Amino acid sequence: MSALRVANAPVSYGVFEQTIESPGLPDPDALLASMAAAGYEGTELGPAGYLGIGDALGERLERHGLTLVGGWTQLRLSEPEHWSDDLQTLAATLDLFAEAGALDARPVLADAGSPARMAHPGRAAADRSLGLDDAGWRAFAEGLAGAADLARRRGFEPVFHHHAGTFVEAPWEIERLVELSDIELVLDTGHLLLGGGDPVQVLRDWGTRIGLVHVKDVRTSVLDGAIANGGMSEVWRRGAFCELGTGDVRLEEFFANLERGGYDGWLVVEQDRIGRPGEPLAEAAEAQARNRRWLTDHTYLLTHEKEEIR
Repeated sequence: MSALRVANAPVSYGVFEQTIESPGLPDPDALLASMAAAGYEGTELGPAGYLGIGDALGERLERHGLTLVGGWTQLRLSEPEHWSDDLQTLAATLDLFAEAGALDARPVLADAGSPARMAHPGRAAADRSLGLDDAGWRAFAEGLAGAADLARRRGFEPVFHHHAGTFVEAPWEIERLVELSDIELVLDTGHLLLGGGDPVQVLRDWGTRIGLVHVKDVRTSVLDGAIANGGMSEVWRRGAFCELGTGDVRLEEFFANLERGGYDGWLVVEQDRIGRPGEPLAEAAEAQARNRRWLTDHTYLLTHEKEEIR
């Protein structure tokens, strides 16, 4: 039987760092209940504190029968003057993991990027002048090594998330990351396509370095208009990240290669979005239920597992 497990994330319901101060976010218990009802086995943390802290976080996850898969920390890796503050932020996330008893959760490390990169996501694939210079990469490598060391000393194995709007977005930047560190990668199908990459090819090239998979689909027609009229904030707001199977990522081919490669970790469905003011939770919940059914219907190992259970 397959060891693949499927999780979701608060960002699929419009809850992430860019929206956490917005009014009207879903109640965390209602959000987790909808995840569990749709058949997800785990969740990512979302903004620190949203799902609770200390024992309250662990109790909430247990109440809904969900595993904490990981949690995001954004780090200004090429800016040494910020390392101390950012490592404190990472340490606080690790504290949440430990206090909740989530000892297998993965710290998801990401670069913080810059306003220019956020305004022009995807452009670095063709314009390397937007990327780090040699000195920037040396600082980046040192900063990442320090963050990875902190996580490992605390007993957690980190993964690194290539992400639109950051200095690790385009394929050539991911390749440089692979050369400069030993950290495993988060392969995010949607952010990779946005950054000018091919998820199928990256899986073939770096499959042995994949520690976590974020499953996304993206409509390139919406993406292009959003980038031209506001950058990453418009990408999220306009719904460029869409339900699985409705966009331009070659997901079925991707999963065929993932399964042949023997990946046996978590699949985290992430449909990054900013909800409308007053949007009912039911809209996002129904979309995530459809995403879960799509995976069962189109991912061989999950389909085969379902048949065995029957």
